[in-house]
Amino acid sequence: MNAHALPLRRAALVLAGVLLLSACGGSDEKAADAASETPAAGAEAPAAQPEAVPVETARAAEREIAASYTTTAALEAPGEAQVVAKTSGVLLELMAEEGDRVKRGQVLARIDPDRPRLEVARTEAAMRKLEANYARSQQLADKRLVSADANEQLRYDLASARAAWEMAKLELSYTQIEAPIDGVIAQRMVKRGNLIQLNSALFRIVDDSRLDAVLNVPERELAILEPGQTVLLRADALPGEVFEGKVDRISPVIDAGSGTFRVTCAFDAGQALRPGMFGRVEVIYDRRDDVLTIPRSALLEEGGEPAVFVVRDGKAVRTPVEIGHSGSDYVEVRSGVEAGASVVTAGKLAIRDGAAVETLPMDDGARTAAATPSAEGNGGGAVRQ
Repeated sequence: MNAHALPLRRAALVLAGVLLLSACGGSDEKAADAASETPAAGAEAPAAQPEAVPVETARAAEREIAASYTTTAALEAPGEAQVVAKTSGVLLELMAEEGDRVKRGQVLARIDPDRPRLEVARTEAAMRKLEANYARSQQLADKRLVSADANEQLRYDLASARAAWEMAKLELSYTQIEAPIDGVIAQRMVKRGNLIQLNSALFRIVDDSRLDAVLNVPERELAILEPGQTVLLRADALPGEVFEGKVDRISPVIDAGSGTFRVTCAFDAGQALRPGMFGRVEVIYDRRDDVLTIPRSALLEEGGEPAVFVVRDGKAVRTPVEIGHSGSDYVEVRSGVEAGASVVTAGKLAIRDGAAVETLPMDDGARTAAATPSAEGNGGGAVRQ
C-alpha cells in the first residue's frame, strides 16, 4: 500500500465520524424539543369555554297598563228579521240584492197583483150594492114598510162586505214585499219567476248598526265587571286593528251548569266589523299609569312561582318576581327586577340559571315596537272607536 494513501484514508474516516456525530446530535435536540412541547402522559388539557346561547331581550320599563279579562267571541247583530211572503203568487220583480242597505218600508220585491186586484174590485162592488140596499131599507124602515129585523140584517151584511173589501185591499198590499227593519240584505232565498207560497222565506235582513259580542264569563269575575267598562276587540279577519266598545249589560243570573254568566259587549259597526267575525275580546276593568312592566313573553312557565331570566354580565340569572296587573302583552312587576333590567323574551327554553347568553340585536321594527307604548298599554295596533 502506498505510504501516502494511509494518512489520507484515516483523515477521511475521522471526518465522516465527526459529521455522523453532528447529525445524531441535531436529531436528539429536535426530539427533546418535541418532547418538551408534548403534554406528559396523564396531564389534563385545558377545559373549553361553553358557547353562549343566543337570546332576545327586552328592558323592564314604566308604561300604562290595563288590567283586563280576555276571552274569545263571535260578533252578532242584535236586530235581525226574516222577510216572509204574506200572500201567494208569482214573483215578478226583485228590487234588492244581497249586500244592499235598505230602510224600513222599502219595497224589496213584487208578487203578481192581478188576482188580488180583481178580488178588491169584486168585494168593492158587493159592498156598494149592499150600501144602496141598506140606504133604501133604512128609508122604508122609517116608514115602517120594512121590518126592523130585515133592516138590521142588511146592516150586518153591509159590515161584512166592508170587512171583505178591506181584507182584499190588504191582500193586494201584500204583493209588495217591504223591509220590516233598517239594515243590510244578508240573504236572498228566491228568484224572479218563482211561485211564492204563503209564509215562504224571501230575504234575511240584519241590522248591523250595532254589533254585540256575548261572553260567557266565569262567576269569579262577577265582582270586577260592570256596565260601561271599555272593551277592546281584535278580529281575526282584521289583523293589526283594535276596535273599542263598551260593556252594555250583564246578566244577573249565573248558569248553574257551566258556572258562567252572560256579558254583552256592544261595538259600533260603522267601520270594518261584520256580523259573524270571530276575535279576541278584552274587557278592561282597571288602569294604572307609569308602572314597571315587562313583556308577558318573559315570564317562565315552569313552577308555581313567577320568574324571569335577567341578563347580567353576559349570563342569564333566574330571578323570582311579583306580578301585579296583567295585560294582554305586558304584566306589572311589583318586585324582583328594576327599571332598565334586560329580561329574556325569546330563547329562554334553551338556557338554565347561570348560562352564558348572547343578546341578539333587535331589528328596526322590533326596536320601534319596544320603545313605543302600544294601544291601551297592552299592544295590538291602532284603536278604532
